[in-house]
Amino acid sequence: MINKDDNSNAMRFITAYNTIDNALRSIYNFKRSMSYADMIRRAASLNYVVRKYEDKLVDYGRLRNAIVHSSYEDVIIAEPHKDVLEEFEKIANLLSTPPKALPSIASRDVKTLESNTPLATVYKLMYQNGYKNIPIYGNNALIGVANAGKLAEIVGRVLDAGDNLQEFVQETKIGDVLMEAVDDNYYVICSSKVTIEQVMELFNSNRKLLVVLITPNGVLTERPIGIITVGDVVDMNKILDLY
Repeated sequence: MINKDDNSNAMRFITAYNTIDNALRSIYNFKRSMSYADMIRRAASLNYVVRKYEDKLVDYGRLRNAIVHSSYEDVIIAEPHKDVLEEFEKIANLLSTPPKALPSIASRDVKTLESNTPLATVYKLMYQNGYKNIPIYGNNALIGVANAGKLAEIVGRVLDAGDNLQEFVQETKIGDVLMEAVDDNYYVICSSKVTIEQVMELFNSNRKLLVVLITPNGVLTERPIGIITVGDVVDMNKILDLY
């Protein structure tokens, strides 16, 4: 038993270790029989933060073992360096109390349109307000996201075909365009509980992902209360680094 001050570096380090161990086992339902190192390797494929610090977490696990198994009642042989301790505690906080995406990074200025809106109106709103993504609803449910880049492809297709562009955007409804879209992997819906780490994992696992919509419960029939785009990835990284 380590009989030292609770505020010592060693005791704080062990507390951080236990916090990480408990958090990961709770989140991913890992068995108690799974070793800490195996758990870290497994969680690295599921969790952006663990993957980012994977090798350090394994090394810090070895240091924890050295502290616990090489310490006697009144003597601690291995004492973590302050910088190591602070980083380990930071990772523990990220995993046990991760920052939520909604108040931290998500924009709450989300404009929505109905599926019967002419393309011309969608283009005007994007140009006048700087919107790049507009969620589209039909019959009180989300049917897709009007993305500026994907709409530009439609303009190119119309021009390439030699059709009348002005007539096309005035007569075509945005809902009709989205219904014809084959690739619907560029947006996802999450609940208000989604964390920055989870959003980062979504972008990391799907290279086509452009937009993350946040609704109260993450369902199609709810209007968005926040939006995150691939352009926010750098800022999300900064938030995690400074957390």
